[in-house]
Amino acid sequence: MRATSRPITQSSKLKGVRYDVRGPILQEAERLERAGHEILKLNIGNPAPFGFAAPPEIVEELRATVASAQGYSDSRGILPAREAVARVYTEEGVAGVGPEQVLIGNGVSELISLVLQALVDDGDEILVPSPDYPLWTAQVTLSGGRAVHYPCDEANGWMPDLEAIERLVTPRTKGIVLINPNNPTGAVYSAELVRGFAALAERHGLVLMSDEIYDRILYDGARHEHAALHVRETLCLTFSGLSKAQRVAGYRAGWLVISGDRAVAGDFLEGLTLLANMRMCANVPAQHAIPVALDPASRWSGIAELCAPGGRLREQRDVAHRLLTAIPGVSCALPGGAMYLFPRLDPEAYPIADDQAFVIELLRATRVLVTNGRGFNLATPDHLRFVTLPAVPVLTEAIGRIAEHLDAVRVG
Repeated sequence: MRATSRPITQSSKLKGVRYDVRGPILQEAERLERAGHEILKLNIGNPAPFGFAAPPEIVEELRATVASAQGYSDSRGILPAREAVARVYTEEGVAGVGPEQVLIGNGVSELISLVLQALVDDGDEILVPSPDYPLWTAQVTLSGGRAVHYPCDEANGWMPDLEAIERLVTPRTKGIVLINPNNPTGAVYSAELVRGFAALAERHGLVLMSDEIYDRILYDGARHEHAALHVRETLCLTFSGLSKAQRVAGYRAGWLVISGDRAVAGDFLEGLTLLANMRMCANVPAQHAIPVALDPASRWSGIAELCAPGGRLREQRDVAHRLLTAIPGVSCALPGGAMYLFPRLDPEAYPIADDQAFVIELLRATRVLVTNGRGFNLATPDHLRFVTLPAVPVLTEAIGRIAEHLDAVRVG
C-alpha cells in the first residue's frame, strides 16, 4: 500500500525572510533570457561580468598556491591572511588587533550569518538601517530575532538620526548595524556620525556591527571612518573583504575583525568560535589572495584610480546619475561611495502600489533589470536600486529605455 502523501514544506523560520536581489524579479529575467531576450542587468554588485578584472598579482598568487591549498585550514583562517588583515587595521589606528582577533570567512555574507547565529536569542532585537543590505534583516530573522529598522533621511543625504535611533532601544536590543558606505544608497558617514554610533552602542551595551565592505570605493574626496576607532567599552565587529575593492567577488574572501572590550564578550566569542569550527574553514585557495591583496606595495591596487575623476567607476556614477535625474519626477541623492544609485520616483507622477510588480513590468517592457526599493527594507514603494558597474554605453541605453517607459506611464 502506498504511503499517504504529505507535503514537504519550508521551515517556519523562513517566514518573513526575503532577499529580493535574487528573488522573483531575477527569476522573471531568467525566464525572458531563456525565451531569447537579452537583458541589461543593473541589479547585482558583481564587478567581474562588467569587465572589472582582479589585480593580476592576486590571480597569480592563487595559481601558485592552489596545489598546496587542498586541505582544511585553521577554522579562523590561515595565519598569513589573518596577520595581513590585523596589520592593516593596526596601521589605520584600531587598537588591540592581532591575528587572534581576525576570522576569515566565505565573504562577508557568511560572517554575518555566523555572528548573528552566535549572538541572537529568540525575541532579541537588532537595530538595522532602512534601507539596508537585505541580508542583515534576513539573517536576524533566521536567527530568531527581530530587525528593528531605523530610518535614514533621504533629504539629508540618507544620513541616520542618532536621537531617533536611541528611541528605538529596548531591553531586548542586543546590537546595532552600521553599513558604511551604505548599500543601497551609497551614503558615506562622517567621522562625527560614526563616533555617535559608537557612543550610542557604549551607552546601552550594544554590539556594534560595522559592515564596511565598500570602505575603499569613495568619490569626491569622501573619507571613510572605521567604527572600530571609537569603540572602547563594548564590542565592535568590523566586516570587510576583497570582493568589491579588489573585484574578486567570486573568490569569497572576507574577514571579521573583533575589537573593543572583548572581556565582556567571552561567552559570545566562544559561541562564534564553535560555529566557525563547525563549518571547518573558509575557502582555502582564496585565503592566499588576502596577504597579496593587502601587501603594502600593492594594497587596494587600482581602486583609487577607478574612483577618481576620469576613472571608470566615477564616470559611470556621474553619467547614470545625470541621466536618471533628467527624467521628470525622478530624484536621486548623489552617492559618496559604493557602486549604486537609489533614485526616488515621485508618487504623484508614478503612483506605485507594489514596487516588485512595477519592476517586473519595467523588465518586461524594457528588458532592463533593476531592484525594487522595498527589497532593501524601505517602507515605501517609490525607490529603485541601480548598479553603476556597466560601461557608459550600456548605462545610457538602459536608462534611455527606462526613461521612455516612465514617460509612457507617468501621470499628469
